[in-house]
Amino acid sequence: MLERLLITHCSPTLAGIKTGNLFCCRFTSIEELALQLQDANRKLNSKGIYLEVLRIQNLSTLILAYRPKYLVRDLGKSGVEIFLKQLGYAKLDPGCAISMLKECFSAQSDFPHEIGLFLGYPLNDVIGFIENEGQNSKNAGCWKVYRNEREKDCALWLLRLGRW
Repeated sequence: MLERLLITHCSPTLAGIKTGNLFCCRFTSIEELALQLQDANRKLNSKGIYLEVLRIQNLSTLILAYRPKYLVRDLGKSGVEIFLKQLGYAKLDPGCAISMLKECFSAQSDFPHEIGLFLGYPLNDVIGFIENEGQNSKNAGCWKVYRNEREKDCALWLLRLGRW
């Protein structure tokens, strides 16, 4: 079941087009979930893809599929470090940043808005989403665009070509 969810929801990350994707997975026991994740990570880690559980609620889990190499690139972009440090992120290497993201998920009932940075969304759009409380975007599709519609146009173009 985990493999089917990965293909359905994480194809852009699996194909190397996107930094990360999120998906929800139901399970019958923690042990079953742990075995499926261990098996999937064993198969995917050598290809540069990792799976991390961000939140578990009842018998459902939110999983981040991501490429650490891409995440290093994205977290190193201009302004991201300052933004995340204001939110309490002390270190921005993928392991530490994801650990902090997990803490944010456990401390809040909703999604921490900085999740967009872990999915490859531009900082300006993450900030725009926060400032506008998810409203007033210039364009919407894979994410809501607030400042640079050209980036969104590129994403739509890739989607139409079947490359995203």
